[in-house]
Amino acid sequence: MSVEQVDEEELRERISRFMMRNFPQIQMHGGSAAIQDLDVEGRSVTIALGGACSGCGISPMTIQALKTRLIQEIPEIDTVHAETGFGSDAPFGYDPDDVPF
Repeated sequence: MSVEQVDEEELRERISRFMMRNFPQIQMHGGSAAIQDLDVEGRSVTIALGGACSGCGISPMTIQALKTRLIQEIPEIDTVHAETGFGSDAPFGYDPDDVPF
């Protein structure tokens, strides 16, 4: 499917359904996930993860699974970024101001 033929709203809906279907544990554990930015032409999506995701010990694995599975299932997307509130793709709970040294 060419970029010109991709309907942004339909793609956004497919990505949202993908997240609900593949990552129900995010909500079950008090976290949240939402599409922050979708660049159809650039073939990329940024997912904002929040709530209990911040500081969760398994969040790096969740991010990696999200990136791998979404690209496999949604052929219009080549790149997935995850925003955690600490900058793009930063580990959950990481705040450079909290480092004691």
